[in-house]
Amino acid sequence: MTDEERQYATQCAATDPHSFYKWSRWEEVRTEVLRADHYECQRCKLKYHRYRRATTVHHINHLKARPDLALEMYYHNPATHADERNLISLCHDCHEEVHGWRIPACQDPLTVERWD
Repeated sequence: MTDEERQYATQCAATDPHSFYKWSRWEEVRTEVLRADHYECQRCKLKYHRYRRATTVHHINHLKARPDLALEMYYHNPATHADERNLISLCHDCHEEVHGWRIPACQDPLTVERWD
């Protein structure tokens, strides 16, 4: 990221995050990430072993917490001493689940089946 991009991302994170996602530079990076992931949801592929079309690019290091990484596909994780993905392609459902905006369907039965 250039200094100007970093400054703009920091300003957006502090005042109006929505404007960041309308920024032409973000649109370019978003397209690069989706193409790199072949428009496949990386969470569905890893967790559920299924392929679903990705429509969203998710920040592992959220924009408000790390605006300096807002346009970076990779970052150096000091905990693992490795370069890891910062931007990943997700389907709409996975993106909502990751953010906690969607409550997963309860898999437990409403009542315990008894055969006394």
